[in-house]
Amino acid sequence: MLLPAKAEVARQLRRYRAWERAMLAAPADLTVRATFENTGYTLCVLMGKRCAREAADAAERYLRITPAAYLREQDERPRTASVSARRGPPRSRRRRFHAGR
Repeated sequence: MLLPAKAEVARQLRRYRAWERAMLAAPADLTVRATFENTGYTLCVLMGKRCAREAADAAERYLRITPAAYLREQDERPRTASVSARRGPPRSRRRRFHAGR
């Protein structure tokens, strides 16, 4: 897994926190809200997470520890979906059609 530069993570995390404060101060301002959501999305992409809060937490952990320790920590986390999960109907329900029968 490639990891982003710590300087870029720190910069994006600062931007996210600044826009978070601005959005909490003016929740009805659509421009502030849109910019906050954009910074959250950028942080999600940068950290490989699905939600901005999770991405911000991951960015803070990443900045505190070494890249190798961060990768080990990510590998030890339980995954929600199995990578080897099969798609399609259960095998017992599959019908086999034989030519000539």
